[in-house]
Amino acid sequence: MTPDLVLRGGTLIDGTGAAPRTADLAVTDGRITAVGPDVPATARRVLDVSGAVVTPGFIDLHSHADFTVMGEPRAETQLLQGVTTLVTGNCGFSPFPVVPEHAEELRALCGFLDDGLTWEWTTAAGWAAAVERLPLGVNLAPQTGHGALRVAAVGTEDRTPTEAELAAMRRLMAQTVADGVVGFSTGLIYPPGRYAATAELAALARIAADHGLLHSTHMRDESAHLAAAVEEAISIARSTGVRLQISHLKAAGVPHWGTVGDALRLIDEARADGVDVAADQYPYTASSTTLTTVLPGYALDGGVAALLRRIADPEQRARLVADLTAGEADGSFSPDRVTIAEFPEGAVPDPGRLVGLTVTEAAAVLGTSPADAVLDLLAAHEGQIASIHHCMAEEDVHRVMSHPDVAVASDGWILRTEGRGRPHPRSFGTFARVLGHFTREKGVLALPEAVRKMTGLPASRLGWTDRGVVRPGAVADLAVFDPAAVTDTSTFADPWRTATGVVHTLVGGRLAVTDGRAAEAGAGRVLLHGGTGGDGPVG
Repeated sequence: MTPDLVLRGGTLIDGTGAAPRTADLAVTDGRITAVGPDVPATARRVLDVSGAVVTPGFIDLHSHADFTVMGEPRAETQLLQGVTTLVTGNCGFSPFPVVPEHAEELRALCGFLDDGLTWEWTTAAGWAAAVERLPLGVNLAPQTGHGALRVAAVGTEDRTPTEAELAAMRRLMAQTVADGVVGFSTGLIYPPGRYAATAELAALARIAADHGLLHSTHMRDESAHLAAAVEEAISIARSTGVRLQISHLKAAGVPHWGTVGDALRLIDEARADGVDVAADQYPYTASSTTLTTVLPGYALDGGVAALLRRIADPEQRARLVADLTAGEADGSFSPDRVTIAEFPEGAVPDPGRLVGLTVTEAAAVLGTSPADAVLDLLAAHEGQIASIHHCMAEEDVHRVMSHPDVAVASDGWILRTEGRGRPHPRSFGTFARVLGHFTREKGVLALPEAVRKMTGLPASRLGWTDRGVVRPGAVADLAVFDPAAVTDTSTFADPWRTATGVVHTLVGGRLAVTDGRAAEAGAGRVLLHGGTGGDGPVG
């Protein structure tokens, strides 16, 4: 059979960590059909990729694109990095399940991520069907967020669920599993996930374990109690048998720099003891989230609406100000390291003069204290303010990146190439930054290892055998890049810039990027779990 496409003369790095080799590659009906000397001499289309590196398409284990895909389904920010698959539903946030009595609470909690969701579904299957109707540029693989489960069964209150409520959470989790989710996620710094005890998390993780799914966790602490948080996550994996993925491993806050070594040691010890645990990381020294994360835990008890009532109440506001001010003293709140990234669309009065400023700088503009500035801004904008937190050490980034069981992942959500505010560059440049800055320029990783951390390693965490590797029979999700030129161009000061140096990106055998420009849209799919023991996702 004549192949649909042949890539001729490239340097193949196959995703396993093996040494590069020169090899041709043939693609037919969306699958790789031949690699090396067996490639036919003719094809419907031949691309000369001499001088370029050919790899599996990159798999991002940690994305929030389930909330933004309806706003920009072509996902050019991802394709121009060679990313072909986004694993969503992370940090306990997923746009399902939805129950009518708590629908507005879920939408409010996820509001800082939402870019155009229609919220026309109630189930994971409904979300997947709605997304499949879009001209998807990339594949999306959904997970179920614990936060969404808890909102559906309990609401946003800080309390232990009743037996009936926990049973409801388990039923909802089981339904999403039946709908084909690839994992279960927890976000234990965010309400309502932060209100959950370990036993509650284990009860839900056990369902994921029973079906061979992943547990991805934004742990309970990434600062003073990092080691304890790792131990809690590992204890859940140990007691339930669930495969554990520690999300965006870091040590946040100057007093805690260097403690990533303790976290990595705990991971190594658990793996040696038979626990299936690994981690992922984005290659930056700053995180990004909602500004509400600087508040004490009780502030969001009852959800965003309750927070706004607390800010409006003089007595409760005074308590919040006192706690934030105390955080400045003990280092848990560093207003000079937190920048304002984005206000809600249509925000008034015009807040644009504050975007890109630190909270300290914004407070000076507003003529108030940092604590009061945080509360005033949250009150004025319905609690929906995105922020960037410059809180990590470069040395820690290098150390985590060098660990063999840490994958590359973005924690991004921006799929548009143009927009408002000053978002984190990770949505635009994570994978290109690892290939360019950390591999080519800094030598932190060898190129085959960098590629493995973006392809074979994340695929293995999901149990996928037909993605993340170049071999006959595998899905033809592929990236082709110039190893001397691939780089990130997005910065904190000027984030709306896409990566360069990726020559071609193929999704399901179709060219989504060609000659460095976005091309055909619509080859992406929603990848659903095909059952334990299967050969990867179906969709």
